Amino acid sequence: MSSEPVIGVLAMQGAVREHVAMLEEAGARAVPVRRAGELSEVDGLVLPGGESTTMSRLLESFELLEPLKARIAEGMPAFGSCAGMILLARQTLDGRPDQQQLGGLDVVVRRNAFGRQVDSFEADLDFAGVDGDVHAVFIRAPWVEKAGDGVEVLATVSGVPGVPGVDGDTARIVAVRQGAVLATAFHPELTPDVRVHRLFVDLARKAA
Repeated sequence: MSSEPVIGVLAMQGAVREHVAMLEEAGARAVPVRRAGELSEVDGLVLPGGESTTMSRLLESFELLEPLKARIAEGMPAFGSCAGMILLARQTLDGRPDQQQLGGLDVVVRRNAFGRQVDSFEADLDFAGVDGDVHAVFIRAPWVEKAGDGVEVLATVSGVPGVPGVDGDTARIVAVRQGAVLATAFHPELTPDVRVHRLFVDLARKAA
């Protein structure tokens, strides 16, 4: 078992450098991934935030969509934040009809569920598997509308004044895990807290 798993970061959009830095601090060797050959050499992959429909088209353009689907189906650990969560879902609501899904998580995700860029917010979350609250940054974030029986809900958010959909008592699912696939609606790479990345590195280390 490798003590330092090699984890790729899909380098097409989003906070790639930030994810690389967090992964390395969490004990992994992090590398950018843009090609199928690079994908074949990693023990796990992070799908960062960005614009999910654009990322979907880029995966097709770079001939990465099918190889990535195959590797996830074979059990490769994957972690998606924000748009990465949308891509990993089996179904997306409010997305484009031609948007591709990787199907690594048995969840239905609602795109831009919390509103527009101006509705971005931060919240402290009780996150399963992590000691203490996790400070979460939500930017045009999705939420999980429905989770299958095999999906573990890691965190929910509610009671945030002024934020559409969570300004009341309804708890919205914002972090999930299914096997070696992890996803958050928020951006853990935008805070100094490395614990969510360390959780993923541990998953990749066990699978390597």
